[in-house]
Amino acid sequence: MLFSIMGTDVENSLEKRMATRTAHLERLQKLNEEGRLILAGPHPHPHNSDEFKQFTGSLIVAEFESIEAAQAWADADPYIAAGVYAQVEIKPFIKALP
Repeated sequence: MLFSIMGTDVENSLEKRMATRTAHLERLQKLNEEGRLILAGPHPHPHNSDEFKQFTGSLIVAEFESIEAAQAWADADPYIAAGVYAQVEIKPFIKALP
């Protein structure tokens, strides 16, 4: 089943993000290699013209056996340990298009 994982950043998260970005991307790459990643990416702050100035969060859509498995995966994200995310919300997701 697909799940959306929506992380909401703490204010001024850029330094923490950049310090743990490689480890975060490695986990996403593993999901991709397993054929379970549908999409992933950050939400740039809408008031910054430079996309790497600040972020408000991230979205990941991926396949997991259960919401508990998705939660466990999200809880182990390096961005959680580094304090990038203030909160993470996980919901079942149905891909309607394309």
